[in-house]
Amino acid sequence: MTTLDERHDGDARETEGAYRPAATVPLGQLTPEQGRFAGSKAANLARAAGAGLPVLPGFVIPEGASEDTAGLRHVWEDLSESGALPLVVRSSSPQEDTQQSSLAGQFASVLDVLGWPDFRTAVRTVRDSAHRPDGSVAPMAVLVQPMLRARVGGVLFGADPVEGRADRMLVSAVRGGPDRLVSGEQAGTNYWLNRRGRLLRTEPPSAEALLTRSELRQLARLARRARKVFGGPQDIEFGFTGGEVGGGRLWLFQSRPITAMAVRPARGARLLGPGPVAETLPDQLQPLEADLWVTPMARGLTAALDIAGSAPRRLLRTVPVVTTVGGRAAADLRLLGAAPPRRRWLALLNPAPGARRLGAAWRVGRLTAALPGLAADLVADVDRGLAQVPAPAELPGPDLAAQLRWTRASLVSLHAQEALAGALLPVPPTSRTAAGAALTALTETRALGIPDEQAAAVAPTVLALTAPSLRGRGHLPQKPTPGSAHTQEKGSNGPFPSPNNPSPSRTSPNNPSPALTSPSRPSPALTSANNPSAAPTSPNHQPPAFTPRTPSLPPRESLRLRIRWVQELQVRLVREAARRLGPDGDRVELLRWPELAAVLDGGPLPADLPARVPQPESPPLPDAFRLADGAVVAERPNTDTDTGTGTGTGTGSKGRGNGVSGGRAVGTVWDGSGPRPSDAVLVVRTLDPALAPHLPGLAALVAQTGSPLSHLAVLAREFGVPAVVGATDAVRRFPPGSRIAVDGTTGDVRTGDAR
Repeated sequence: MTTLDERHDGDARETEGAYRPAATVPLGQLTPEQGRFAGSKAANLARAAGAGLPVLPGFVIPEGASEDTAGLRHVWEDLSESGALPLVVRSSSPQEDTQQSSLAGQFASVLDVLGWPDFRTAVRTVRDSAHRPDGSVAPMAVLVQPMLRARVGGVLFGADPVEGRADRMLVSAVRGGPDRLVSGEQAGTNYWLNRRGRLLRTEPPSAEALLTRSELRQLARLARRARKVFGGPQDIEFGFTGGEVGGGRLWLFQSRPITAMAVRPARGARLLGPGPVAETLPDQLQPLEADLWVTPMARGLTAALDIAGSAPRRLLRTVPVVTTVGGRAAADLRLLGAAPPRRRWLALLNPAPGARRLGAAWRVGRLTAALPGLAADLVADVDRGLAQVPAPAELPGPDLAAQLRWTRASLVSLHAQEALAGALLPVPPTSRTAAGAALTALTETRALGIPDEQAAAVAPTVLALTAPSLRGRGHLPQKPTPGSAHTQEKGSNGPFPSPNNPSPSRTSPNNPSPALTSPSRPSPALTSANNPSAAPTSPNHQPPAFTPRTPSLPPRESLRLRIRWVQELQVRLVREAARRLGPDGDRVELLRWPELAAVLDGGPLPADLPARVPQPESPPLPDAFRLADGAVVAERPNTDTDTGTGTGTGTGSKGRGNGVSGGRAVGTVWDGSGPRPSDAVLVVRTLDPALAPHLPGLAALVAQTGSPLSHLAVLAREFGVPAVVGATDAVRRFPPGSRIAVDGTTGDVRTGDAR
């Protein structure tokens, strides 16, 4: 076998002043100096073989090696037994299989090579693959080994890169060699193991058992040994030879570092979710909107939890009940009672003395009895305040600021009592809701020919059907459902029922409080007649005379309606402030509340306001998630929320696949042909490695088939591209040009805009 040509090496040093490798080097004889020219793949295999790991023999044609056709043919004949045995000819570049990037599947490998001419062609194919799509040329060595017929093969990760767990191993196996798996051609059977090789779960659960428990333990042992050799968990391609299950030999075909581990929340990270707050604030918010609506909501809910004794006061002082993530409102699900406690058994071991528990129950009972009257007083106060607000155009700047301060304080009280009413007041069998009353009013205004954009001005109850926004969103329903305004609607257990599915009232409709009725015109600021910034009115069309009905609503629904009225007043006040700011008014939503108050009181605009950019569009938040370094990490379906250990498959429901690269994105579907959208979500049938050049800059990747351990899935994690595989019928369901939201953690793929 040809090794180093010392004479040629000496000549090279004299003439070029640099080391030049030999034409071929046996895999078992690679030195660290030669390894620089042999590429990472060959160097890793040589290191593994030196540590006693089960590596096949072979040789390397180093980068920049001297031409020696006769010597090359000699080593080829030795390894292939003069062409009788097939070989595999693989790339081995210093740019692949490194700690920074795997470049998985980016360069060529040629399998099942028989004969000298085919071998020379395979070598040229591998070397030609060094030419990258961007025009650069990677240094390229060629690795040659025997081609084995594996009974079963696949990929072994010494850690779980999808869930970011170092205490788990992930194996994906297919019949035959691992090439069908890593190419994305076939989805494997996935096995999750603990560090000692004990099987935790299989996906899909009903899959054929390709690997025995003994073979899984062998793989776990191989992963532990490789971790010790290389100093970290490895991405290993393996194969078992032999015709019988459990009777073959394990071989290591490739080992490289795991380059992309999913972020994992810290232990004890809060469980967040849009939950009930998204029903009040469903849209993405800009900074001023968050200050006007999220901050008062958080303070109100904190007060409600404190009054009811639902959470320790120390915790409420340090943890915000409601916050924003990517501009979207999210709540602490445990504090609101929308998620079970971490340790349910502790609820059975309440250490509080009996007298204290009895006192707490007495206070809650008193509060429950007093709530209807308290709500009536608050509603009456808010109604009086709204009625006294002049049209915003008539208010000087300091008075605009004063009115906004009043609205923020009112929202704190309204949110607190609305939450208490939802939690403490009983649910009667029949009731009316603010949304139902709004649908009735909308039906009446439409029957009279009043345009929808003027409906809220003449019947403010209609506002219950829209969400607040400084940007003019909040469209009314196209067609009210017949009878929906009078149909009993079952509510959720949370404090904020959806406008589309509101909770029933909490008091008897036969004995409503007079103060809980809706005034026909709650504020001049909310009517088009007195407010030029209200809903536009055509100069040639005046709405017909209309006296809206005065709905009798239970306490909670009356409070909800006032919340929406106060928010709408804030919108009108801010729009008037924006009008006065002139050209800078279109950026008013980028201000923070203290900045806007200072400007209205006569101060200057922030100097950096022209440089501020709107909150970038973000996909909807998962139903439940935790934060890891600011990144959203969704709780997986059928996952224990305490330990994070998954028990489900992550697949099966329509629109959901298998999340293989964490992250969330919303964008435009692209099939890889034609003009590429700026926010392209590539939707394909299979994870073809040829798609790799498209990955940089993608918003997300969705495939109908594939494995979390395929080359393209690995690359997606490296590039930080959210990716989902196993999305049934994705190519048909998500045609090019449509908008979809993708969650690479849960595997959820939804049609429609993120808004």
